[in-house]
Amino acid sequence: MKIDGTPYRSIWREQDGSRWGVVKVIDQRWLPHELRIEALGDRAAFATAIRDMWVRGAPLIGATAAYGVAVQMAADPSDASLDETWEVLHATRPTAINLRWALDDLRSRLRPLPENARAAAAFARADAICDEDVEMNRRIGEHGLALIREIAARKKPGEPVRILTHCNAGWPATVDWGTATSPIYHAVEAGIPVHVFVDETRPRNQGAQLTAWELNKAGVPHDLVTDNAGGHLMQHGEVDLVIVGTDRTTANGDVCNKIGTYLKALAARANNVPFYVALPSPTIDWTVRDGLREIPIEERAPEEVTHVQGRDETGRIVQVQVSPDGTGARNPAFDVTPAHLVTGLITERGICEASAEGLAGLFPDRAPRG
Repeated sequence: MKIDGTPYRSIWREQDGSRWGVVKVIDQRWLPHELRIEALGDRAAFATAIRDMWVRGAPLIGATAAYGVAVQMAADPSDASLDETWEVLHATRPTAINLRWALDDLRSRLRPLPENARAAAAFARADAICDEDVEMNRRIGEHGLALIREIAARKKPGEPVRILTHCNAGWPATVDWGTATSPIYHAVEAGIPVHVFVDETRPRNQGAQLTAWELNKAGVPHDLVTDNAGGHLMQHGEVDLVIVGTDRTTANGDVCNKIGTYLKALAARANNVPFYVALPSPTIDWTVRDGLREIPIEERAPEEVTHVQGRDETGRIVQVQVSPDGTGARNPAFDVTPAHLVTGLITERGICEASAEGLAGLFPDRAPRG
């Protein structure tokens, strides 16, 4: 996607005269106020970037981990190094399944190779994972566009399709296109009027800081709303469609996503608003069937709840405390939306119901048997 007319991916490998080049990312901690590009030079830097949310979003975390393995293989291609890298990077964010998927993929491909071939193979595979992510998200957009077209056909001429999002499932959460935003971008390209309600998404404000930023850069009409406004908007008929992303979807269609997603699904069900989840297939965890009991929910630092970051009147990016001294905080980063609250899953292979049967119908080559 483009920032002020310049095309960017959220992660890329740039030639710098060295053999393998340098991996660069957009450091999302500073958006929307500053665009900072960071080079990740060693395994520790990749672990920090994932853990401290320089990069975020399940697909982008997976791609970052893949490059982290490649950089480490260039430094030390031994079996011990490969296994240690898996452990170090996997420990950074336990909920997003793309992280484990990418690490498993790299390790299984590299293990049979001689050590002197591992770095080249790892960089090639990391490059391919990025390209595959872009293509999967593009196709998600094409399938999701059909839903938006159907709603637009029932509208008066020029009346926008009104879509509610939660968190950031846009291109900064992937390598490009985004998941939940890809249908929106495809609709804009097709000339369909849309208007997006952007949840602020406390406590990290990914909606306010990232989704609003990217939609603004793309010229997509939108309004930022508080997390608690979604139900009100649905009650009053102001939302035609909800599209969210996911960090892990079970084989039965339960959806784990940023905290607050479950409440949006409940409000959508109560008001007969379609609630769709957009996801590339690496986000499906075929080993898990009960999302409420089997998915580990990351608990992050209480300071993310008690403090907020923003730009002050002098232009400095600062962090301020919003709670009283001595008040503790709980900070579960994700929740699980049961499959029965999900209208459908938008994948690169099409749209299916959120169920074991629906997913198996689209992915018979991957779904567990029996």
